[in-house]
Amino acid sequence: MSISSHRRLTLAALLTAAAVPALAQPTRPTTRPKSGKIEEAEIEIVKERENQLPEAARNFDKIQLAPPAKTDRQVRYTFPDFRLPSQNLNPSVRVLTIKQEELAPLQGNYARLGVGNYASLLGQAHLHTTRNPDYAYGLDLDHLSSARGPVDGKNSSVSQSKVQLMGERYNGPTTLGARVNLGRDRANFYGYNPKIEPTPDPDSIKQVFYRVDAQAYLRNRDRDAAFQYDVAAGYRYWKDRFAATEGNVYAQLRTAYYVTEKGRVRLDGDLSFISQKDSAFSLSRPFAQATAVYEQKIGTRLDIGVGGTVGYTGDTINNARQANFFPAVRLGYTVVEDKFVLFGGLGGGLQRVTLYDVTQENAWLGPRQQVADTRRGPTVFFGFNAAPVRNLQASVKVTLSNDRNLYFYNLSRRDTTRYDLVYDPKSTQLMNVHGELIYNAAEKVRVGTKLDYNGYKVKTLAEPFHRPAFQGVFFATYNMYDKLLLGGELYALSSSYGSVRYPVGVPTTQFREAIRTTDAVVDLNLRADYRFSENLSFFVLGNNLLGRKYERFLNYPVKGVNVLAGVGYQF
Repeated sequence: MSISSHRRLTLAALLTAAAVPALAQPTRPTTRPKSGKIEEAEIEIVKERENQLPEAARNFDKIQLAPPAKTDRQVRYTFPDFRLPSQNLNPSVRVLTIKQEELAPLQGNYARLGVGNYASLLGQAHLHTTRNPDYAYGLDLDHLSSARGPVDGKNSSVSQSKVQLMGERYNGPTTLGARVNLGRDRANFYGYNPKIEPTPDPDSIKQVFYRVDAQAYLRNRDRDAAFQYDVAAGYRYWKDRFAATEGNVYAQLRTAYYVTEKGRVRLDGDLSFISQKDSAFSLSRPFAQATAVYEQKIGTRLDIGVGGTVGYTGDTINNARQANFFPAVRLGYTVVEDKFVLFGGLGGGLQRVTLYDVTQENAWLGPRQQVADTRRGPTVFFGFNAAPVRNLQASVKVTLSNDRNLYFYNLSRRDTTRYDLVYDPKSTQLMNVHGELIYNAAEKVRVGTKLDYNGYKVKTLAEPFHRPAFQGVFFATYNMYDKLLLGGELYALSSSYGSVRYPVGVPTTQFREAIRTTDAVVDLNLRADYRFSENLSFFVLGNNLLGRKYERFLNYPVKGVNVLAGVGYQF
C-alpha cells in the first residue's frame, strides 16, 4: 500500500469516529475545563417537605443496654459534715471533697508510686477488666504514709491503706454486683506538749483502726423502665487497737414506680443493727427508717412531692424520742426552662452515726465512746438551681433544722490527748446555707467554689465544739491536650471552739475549764500530671503550700509544706 493510500485510510477512520453519536456519555464535555473553574449551576431547596414517623409503642421489657462505661472513682461529697484526714496527709485532701480530676487514661489499668518529705510514700494500683457486655470486675489498692510528722518525728507518723474488690454481672437492664472494702488506718496520740511533757513511748500512743465493708447489690440500669430499683445488703466491721469493736448488719432499698408519664411513687428504706463492745460496756443499736413519697409533674413548670418519713432508733442518750415521723414535702417551679428552678419544702429524718464513720473524721477519739443517731427535723428548706449561661451551673440551698443528739468533739477530761463525743442534752438549732458555682468547659477548664455557712445554736454546751461556722473550697483544673493536667484547691475554714482544763492553786487538786478557739484554716494545694507517653506519666502534688501548721483540732497541729512526686504507668 502506498503512503498516500495509508494517509487516506487514517483520515477516514478519524472522521468516522468523530461522526459516531456519543450515546454512552451524554453529559461528558468534549473539551476539558480549565483547572479551578466552577461551572454555573442552580440549586433548588424544598422546605415544605415534612417527614412523619408513626408513634412508637413504649416497651419496658426489650431494652438492651450496654454495660456502663468505666469511670474514675469519686470521693463521696460530704460537704456539710466537715471531714479532715489525720495531719492533712491525703494529697487529694478529703476536706470538703470534690471530684478528683484525672487525665483520661489511654489504657484500662494503671499503677503509681510517689515519695515526698516527712518520709512519705504513696502507692496506687487500679486493675480492672476492659469493657465487657456481660461482666466487670476489678481490684484497687491505695497506700499513703508518713514516717515522720509535725511533733516529735515518728511519734506523729500516720498511714492509710485500702483494698477494694468489686464485681458486676449484667443481664439486660439488671446489674448484680458485690464489693468488699478493707482498710487499715494508723495514727498516734501526739497531742502533748513536747516542751514541758516527757516524750512518751511510741507504742503507748499508737492507734490502729481496721475496717471491713462487704456489700451485695441488685439494681436496674434501664432509666426508661417503669419500675426503678436499687437494693443492697451488707456487713460492716470496725475495730481499734484496744478493746472497742463495732459490727453493723445493714440493708438499703431505693425504688420508684412510674404510675403515669408524669407521676411516680418513690419508696426508700434503711435497716441497720449494730453490736458495739468496749472495755466497759456492750450494747445493741437497732435502726429502721422508711420514706414514701408521691411525685407529680403538673403542667410544664410545677413539680410536687408529698409523703412522709417514719424512723426508729434504739439509742436512749438524752432521752431522745426513739420513734419519729417527719413530713416529706417538696415543691419545684421552673421559672425558665433549663435555666432557673425554684424549690422548697419540709423534711427531716434520722441520720445513722457509727464509730466506723466518726473515726474517719477524728482519729484521736478516746475509749468508751457513746454513739447516738442524730434526729434531724423537722426541717424547712428552700433555694434555687440555675444555669444562666452555657457551661455554668449555680445553686443555693438554705436549710433550717432542729437537731437532737448532734455530736460535737471536745477534749477528754481524763486525757487531753484524746477526744470525746459530746452532745447537748437539749436540741440544737441549725441554719445551713450551701452554695455552689461551677464552670466546666468541654472537660478542659473547670473552675468553681463550694461554700457552707453553719449557724449552730446550742442550749447547754458552752459552744458548738469543733464545728466551724464557715467552710469553703475554691478549685480549678486545666487539661492541656490530654498531656498536662494542672490543678489547684484552696480550702478555708473559720475557727471553732474547744475547751481545756488548767490547774488552780497549789497543790493542783482543782481544775478550771476555759474555752479556746481553734485556728482558722487556709490550705493551698497544687498538682501537676504530665503524660510522657501512652504508658508513662509523672506527677507532683503539693499540700499546705502556705506552710501554716494550723490546729483544726486543739493540740493537734498538721504538717507544714508537704510535697509528693512520682511516676505512673498505664497498661
